[in-house]
Parts: sequence; structure tokens; C-alpha cells
Amino acid sequence: MPTYYEDIDVGDTEAHGSYEVTEDEILEFAEQYDPQEFHTDPEAAEDTMFGGLAASGWHTAAICMRLLVETMEQAGWASQGARGVDELRWIKPVRPGDELSIEYEVVEKREGDRPGVGEVDSRLTGYNQDDEPVITWIGLGMIEKRAAGE
Repeated sequence: MPTYYEDIDVGDTEAHGSYEVTEDEILEFAEQYDPQEFHTDPEAAEDTMFGGLAASGWHTAAICMRLLVETMEQAGWASQGARGVDELRWIKPVRPGDELSIEYEVVEKREGDRPGVGEVDSRLTGYNQDDEPVITWIGLGMIEKRAAGE
């Protein structure tokens, strides 16, 4: 049974995860999308402010997005995509071997201006295996409304 806009309340929270980040995928992602040495060269990364290889923040965001989509699918959200992301912050470097999980909380809900779709904003926090936040953002979601008579 789908979870429609009307079924979602401000304050609703959900946790999900786990995803282990490997060195190979950090290197592969960075080489293609964010080729800075602290993402692409483990040896050179030792001499940077990170003190070792760190995943690109964009890679971290992509992993957390995957976990969010899995969470919404499990909850049956009738998602219609998003209007964007606000307040994206990379808090702590993600390292090879880190295991990521997410938690989201619905922080705002409004009718919006699209017929049949409501707006649901959720704060996502990504955590490592030590429950330390590594990333946050507010997703500006669009959720299908229940059809009349449903």
C-alpha cells in the first residue's frame, strides 16, 4: 500500500543502512568525477589536511541518496522526485571501510503548487559505523497525494 502525502507527518523519522565503502570505489568515483589527490591517491592523501584517503563528498551524497531511495521504497512512499536539496554539509571524511547508514526526519510539509503532489522536506543525516554524522542535507521532496475517494 503506497504512503501518500496525507500519510506523512512532520516529525516522522526513519533510519536505514548499511553500506560499506571500499577503497576501490572511492578511487573509481573520484577518478571519474572529483579527481583531487586526497580522493585519488592514497599515498599523496597522507600529506593533505585529511591525513589519508577520503571519499569525495559527492560520492558520500550518492551513497546516502541510494540508502534514502531504499528507505522510501521500503516505506512505500509515493515519491515524485525532488525540487532540490538545501543546506548540504560534509561534516566528516568518509574513509575506506566506513559503513554508512542514514536517518531522515520530516521537517516541513505543505500543499505546494503542483496538482496531485504535496511537498515534504526531510533532513537527512548520514552516519558512519561509530554513529558520527558525516553528511547532512534537507531534501525538498514531492510526494503524490491520495486520489479523491481513496
